[in-house]
Amino acid sequence: MKLQPSLEHEQSLWREGYLCVAGLDEAGRGAWAGPVVAAAIVLPPDPEVALRLRGVTDSKQLKPPQRDSLRVRILEVAEDWSIGEASAEEIDALGIVAATRLAMRRALQKLKRAPQALVIDALTLPEVRLPQRAFPQADALSLSVAAASILAKTSRDALMAELDVQAPGYGFAQHKGYGTRHHAQQLRQLGASRWHRRSFKPVQHVLSALPSRVPCAMLNARSDEDATAGAAREVELGLP
Repeated sequence: MKLQPSLEHEQSLWREGYLCVAGLDEAGRGAWAGPVVAAAIVLPPDPEVALRLRGVTDSKQLKPPQRDSLRVRILEVAEDWSIGEASAEEIDALGIVAATRLAMRRALQKLKRAPQALVIDALTLPEVRLPQRAFPQADALSLSVAAASILAKTSRDALMAELDVQAPGYGFAQHKGYGTRHHAQQLRQLGASRWHRRSFKPVQHVLSALPSRVPCAMLNARSDEDATAGAAREVELGLP
């Protein structure tokens, strides 16, 4: 049965006095290439928001035109929203879970107003000293997390389309960096770009079969978001 997101968790926090609640979700965690992208969104503390965002659900349950249409409506309703990223290099250095948390913290730091509480899909953020409700399938149960999932997914898809222009041949615009037969074939043919996650076993497996004479494609990298940006916001968010 398809789950329908609600404001149950947000309303519980509103009743406790936390009126600025941020929903958080990510996109691209399992991809072979590109950044992991997180979105943070603050919805108005009003139950009527559920009616205005009817149809918003886990982005994985939606087709691209539906996501694009709902994104417009979400941005019209949201009090605040932001996007954070962690690059492929950071994923390789930190691991995907730590990099996902980093992208979420960056998204929080970019909000115009520091949130009072968080609702998150699956992960907690130990470095953020705020009340948090994190649980599996939050993107299918919490309306703010579902909205965040759509913002993260559409933002990352647009980024991968940009990378497809900078790194032609891999098909980033089509598969968005995820593991497909075509992606593996092009990876064998072209080698790895700077946007590939070399720590991921499927990528390692493909690259290990390449002749040693095949160089990796060293492409111009999209500049990473400054890891130190928003340091002042860390204080506001209760970061150490």
